[in-house]
Amino acid sequence: MKPLTVQNLTVITAGHLVQGSEEVLIQHAAYRLKQVKRPNTALFMSKRIVNWKDLEPLYPLVLVTDRLYSEYEIPEQIIIIKVNNIDEAYWKFVNYYRNQFDIPIVAITGTSGKSTTKEMIKHILSEDLKVASTPLSSNSRTASLQYLLNIDDHTDAAVFETAVGSPGDVRLAGEYFKPTIGIITNIGAHHLNYCKTLDGYIQAKGEMLDIISPEGALILNAEDINTSKIDLSKFQGSIIKVGKHESCDFRASNIRYHKNGMLFNVHHMKKRYEIFVPGFGEHQVYNALAAIAAIYEMDLPISLAAKRLQSFQKLNKQLQVFKGINNSMLIDDTWNITTTSLEAGLKVLNALGEDKKKIAIIGTITDLGSWGYIIHEQAGELISQIGVDVLITIGEHASIIAVHAIEAGLNSPVYIFKNSTRVYKLLEDIVDENTILFIKGDMYSKEVSKLADDLKIKKTSSSE
Repeated sequence: MKPLTVQNLTVITAGHLVQGSEEVLIQHAAYRLKQVKRPNTALFMSKRIVNWKDLEPLYPLVLVTDRLYSEYEIPEQIIIIKVNNIDEAYWKFVNYYRNQFDIPIVAITGTSGKSTTKEMIKHILSEDLKVASTPLSSNSRTASLQYLLNIDDHTDAAVFETAVGSPGDVRLAGEYFKPTIGIITNIGAHHLNYCKTLDGYIQAKGEMLDIISPEGALILNAEDINTSKIDLSKFQGSIIKVGKHESCDFRASNIRYHKNGMLFNVHHMKKRYEIFVPGFGEHQVYNALAAIAAIYEMDLPISLAAKRLQSFQKLNKQLQVFKGINNSMLIDDTWNITTTSLEAGLKVLNALGEDKKKIAIIGTITDLGSWGYIIHEQAGELISQIGVDVLITIGEHASIIAVHAIEAGLNSPVYIFKNSTRVYKLLEDIVDENTILFIKGDMYSKEVSKLADDLKIKKTSSSE
């Protein structure tokens, strides 16, 4: 955080210094008591604090509040700024802090690919520039203040994920970050427990249009069906499309699998660039296209992005390839599961598993609410369409995938398990060196993730 004094904060919040020195330097900020972890923190809170004893190691502490405390209720070591309305004071501070920095800020949303795209952009930039970002796949809305405060006078650029758990999440993130560049990687069907319908989820992702500065740019996957349903007519910035179609501003062609990744050409402004990006699958090409478009929008050359993407490190448990039991090939994709990422993973399984026995091990899809049955049915439809030689599901809801895959015409052997206890033994019996295993789940399914680890002969990725 770029430090400021108590006097500065008092003016910013239109508050009144009730107690303490105006010269104290503020180096951190929080709006919940549990977020206060270091001295010199400004805490914006209306709720009454009772247990001051536990806070003593964190003094000096600056309390910004609209609560009227009685005399002697607050220790004299606490600095107090009294404001009329705590919410207004908090957002005055956030807006002041963000407006101090005239740097490119990228906000990324999407059902899948947002963490990878963010890490690609960060990787390309970080060799020469200081980049603030959300860490790995973390994108909690309660941490947005801390992500914003990672920006200081030494920061050259920032890139943040803006996840959708419910409507309003992207818009709220925009109030913090005020992005100059927005990216929507794709829109599948997820978090329907709060968004209620697919249209509601699409609209929640479409909030990205509302948070980009009027002079900014929006980068879209031109071939994504649900993204195409967003009304772009009122967007004031520039729209940049990526994909394989001739109309795209950044177009990929000659896409092919290569050792440990994807080779393809990028066409832009009548120029062609050859790109290699680590990580398998056509979806990885779309991630790279979005990252390249964002880099170009920051006035950096495509050739620089092409060079640095070659050394990009894939994220853990996202389509990582290992040597598996009985000398098989194992694809560990147990970080997250949606129908969008499932389809991408199955296509990678088929591409890498040509002339091999292909076994898919699928866990439950979470965060679906009343849509759970329908989405699991859609997952079964996908598996039937793309095809596998053996299907194994783990979990009560995942059994819907198996049943519907059979109903949709999958003729391969199907095994349904409530848990992973007996899966390893089955695989020991049916797996050999001519087998490729694809295991798909999410971070919340510890037993699916553990099974993936148990199936590995060695702990280092064969692509590293």
